Amino acid sequence: MPTRSARTAWNGTLQEGSGQVELTSSKVGTYEVSFPKRAAEDADGTTSPEELIAAAHSACYAMALSNEIGKAGGTPQSLEVSADVTLGQKDGASAITGIRLTVRGEVDGLDAAGFEQAAQAAKVGCPVSKALTGTEITLDAALES
Repeated sequence: MPTRSARTAWNGTLQEGSGQVELTSSKVGTYEVSFPKRAAEDADGTTSPEELIAAAHSACYAMALSNEIGKAGGTPQSLEVSADVTLGQKDGASAITGIRLTVRGEVDGLDAAGFEQAAQAAKVGCPVSKALTGTEITLDAALES
């Protein structure tokens, strides 16, 4: 299996410094990072580790759910997945305190109960979910007609 890479160049202190995250495997871009903007409500044009985790988790979960739907005898027509990763405090230090996955799907061949079962199995089986063991991950899954 492949290994994917990213690289960060950082200059300065935590509070006054900044950096650039480069997605080196795909070469799709370089993105600005800064701790003050990471901890602020408005990201103001920068990304953060939490946003990158959210992107990874939503993409991984969509793939895992597509697989689970197929294993259950359904055919996914469309899946809309979002992941919200929260940075907070735990034991007096910054920590990822929770992840909320939300999925809406159009699926042939499964009813709402079958979709929910596939959605829960994907949450458990997704490699990114497994990597994030120890962080509470909640799921809001609904089948749309």
